Amino acid sequence: MITLGINAAFHDSAAALVRDGALVAASEEERFTRIKHGKRPVPFSACELPFNAIDDCLRQAGVTLAEVDHVAYSYDPQRFIGERLSGGGATLPMNLDAAQDGAWESPWDPLFACYLVNAPRQLADGAPHHLRARFKGVRHDGPFRFHYVDHHLSHQASAFLAAPFERCAVMTLDGRGEEATTAYGRWHDGRYEALGQVDMPHSLGMLYEKITSHLGFLHSSDEYKVMALAALGRPTELDLFLELITVTPDGRYTISEFDPVELFGPARERGTPLGQSHFDLTASLQQALERTVLQLAGVLRETSGERQLAMAGGVALNCVMNARLRDARIFDEVWVQPAAGDAGTALGAALWIDQQERSLVPGVPAARAWTMQHTYWGPGFDDDTIEALLKWAKIRYRTLDDVAAETAQILEQDRIIGWFQGRMEFGPRALGARSILASPLHPEMQARLNELKDREDFRPVAPVIPREDLADWFTPAEANRGEAPFMLFIYDVKPEQALRIPAVCHADHTARVQTVERETNPRYYDTLKAFQARTGVPILVNTSFNVRGEPVVRTPKDALDAFFSTPLDALVIGRFLVEK
Repeated sequence: MITLGINAAFHDSAAALVRDGALVAASEEERFTRIKHGKRPVPFSACELPFNAIDDCLRQAGVTLAEVDHVAYSYDPQRFIGERLSGGGATLPMNLDAAQDGAWESPWDPLFACYLVNAPRQLADGAPHHLRARFKGVRHDGPFRFHYVDHHLSHQASAFLAAPFERCAVMTLDGRGEEATTAYGRWHDGRYEALGQVDMPHSLGMLYEKITSHLGFLHSSDEYKVMALAALGRPTELDLFLELITVTPDGRYTISEFDPVELFGPARERGTPLGQSHFDLTASLQQALERTVLQLAGVLRETSGERQLAMAGGVALNCVMNARLRDARIFDEVWVQPAAGDAGTALGAALWIDQQERSLVPGVPAARAWTMQHTYWGPGFDDDTIEALLKWAKIRYRTLDDVAAETAQILEQDRIIGWFQGRMEFGPRALGARSILASPLHPEMQARLNELKDREDFRPVAPVIPREDLADWFTPAEANRGEAPFMLFIYDVKPEQALRIPAVCHADHTARVQTVERETNPRYYDTLKAFQARTGVPILVNTSFNVRGEPVVRTPKDALDAFFSTPLDALVIGRFLVEK
């Protein structure tokens, strides 16, 4: 049975394809269109389906859309519409100044709802001409069955149906879904049990977005920058945030409406200098988020009775919050879906519908067939394809006899490498397939990388380390089975090691660590070991292979474009080396 999952309602448009319970392919639309996040989360873009990502998933599975059994769309328009439409029609204002207040939050909500209701027709008829081959032979009513899946259920399923747990509590936090902003559940005995939710307008995700905008950054995009800034500040405004947030004994919460200008002063204009007051505001927001989530997790632990927690939703990309939750030991283990943002709902919706529809007994879900061990589910390019492009473009290159050893030699010389290997990652993190690699041995490397990528100078860079070496360099190494394969938790750098890897130590002496095993990425792992053999340090800097404002590279051509338009020193692409 083949199930295609689609996320398209807001941003981070994506597709995922599941066959008989196991993921086959998953990609985000931004990597194809080169538009960050695929699109902005506005009503006018809701009709835009991720046709490129869908086409690539079909290609990797070797099928056409006509051979797909089920399509799972990660938003339920009927839940969003509720009782607000009757007679099957909607009214849109021609002039917003003349729009009347009504049942909708926005006068454009009927347009948003209309686009979602007609998503099956757009899927059947809207594919671009150059992609039509895999979309032929379908109508809006089939042969596939089209399913709308609740947005937060999609987030939840992306966690509990992918996590390495037989049973667990589930918590998802993001900006918003149809109604919910936060959802709690329990996965046990092959079944999911909903335990409650928090509805709009109360949203920890939207609170973080609001302060992100106040600080002059782009909301629904730059929240990770605010998290990074928090390490530079003091929580001087924490009490104000805690007065706004009220957590009830049943794990719900409310957030009082407020004007950030009235509470915190004038908004910062984009591009203007950041000062201590901005740092303090971010530190206050971050601590308020952490304290609130710890309270919610405590209630969920008691309500669910479970000892392991699976998480998803955009807020779960906050690796500082995740580490605080891990270290609180409310749960024995915490697992976070690596595509925790809305892109991951394409995977969650597909896994959920697959499990329901594969069932042989009505009301009894099918057994799980897969767990998520890595993120390499995007398109890949073999060496023949890469070499053909290098020759066609008349680019000088060299074939490497030992990719790991020769790459480590270049890195030891303090040169910066673009690293393009295997299948692309699914989710926002570069984890050794589309990465920029560098030595962590010298403190100026962070500034060099930020300049190369045209990033703000406060942005940290992250270390990657073989899993078995984690305990020698970072704490708490024993947490979460001694692994962090998706770079979603921070760790303390051991004081005796900090001076050896200054490039990856953040201002608060932490690092956002990725652990790697040879089984999941042998060439990446071998390069770490080769660098260790040369320097005594089994750690490299790993940052995403892109520049500011652009998505991570997808194709060999993208990699070459980025290489020749930046101060990168070398490009290791497949088994080939390109140097300047």
